[in-house]
Amino acid sequence: MEAPRRALSRTPAGDLRAACLRVAIAIVGEQGIESLSLREVARRLGVSHQAPYRHFPSRDHLIAAMADEAFVAFAAALDTRVRHPDPRDDLAAMGEAYIAHALREPLHYRLMFGTPLPDPAAHPQMLTSAHHAFRMLRDGILRLYGFDAASATDSARVAAEHDALYVWSTMHGLSSLVQGQALATSGLPAETLDVAIRHVIARIGTGLGQAPRTDTVGEGPRGKP
Repeated sequence: MEAPRRALSRTPAGDLRAACLRVAIAIVGEQGIESLSLREVARRLGVSHQAPYRHFPSRDHLIAAMADEAFVAFAAALDTRVRHPDPRDDLAAMGEAYIAHALREPLHYRLMFGTPLPDPAAHPQMLTSAHHAFRMLRDGILRLYGFDAASATDSARVAAEHDALYVWSTMHGLSSLVQGQALATSGLPAETLDVAIRHVIARIGTGLGQAPRTDTVGEGPRGKP
């Protein structure tokens, strides 16, 4: 154990930080977030149990950094999608990028949306990219309804946020299904499963086909508050 400890002691600080994050996500994938500790990270890296504390003062700081890294990659996947001038096609491309990233990075996806995260007030950087990703979706919906994100009215913005939650919840449910065994155990033929993602995205587009009345945002059934 001493040899790797001496070797890593000469590793640049940034490399140790990256190594801690890499090992931490592996622990979460193997044993769940409950088994994650800075001591276990140090043990797997073969360094002093104090070494990770140079970069992560606590377990919460480590989880926050992992979540931040996951959200940065997630937002980048949406940002780098193929862009389309038609807002409906662009939203569809965003949906496809969402699913592709969820399948490509299942541990990151679980960390972002299936794991209790530290208090954002204590770790403000953690959700910066998450907020950016949500604004991308909201602004895409504003475009679909003929609004410019920079000059949209407050009521239009709130209506778009409501629809963004509808889209997000549908995409999250679909991602959870395709990552697990639910679809495989449904008894559906393979050709149905092959087109399920495109079908769901198309149906979301149908659901967003008519812009909401932004003058009734916040009202209850039958227009009553």
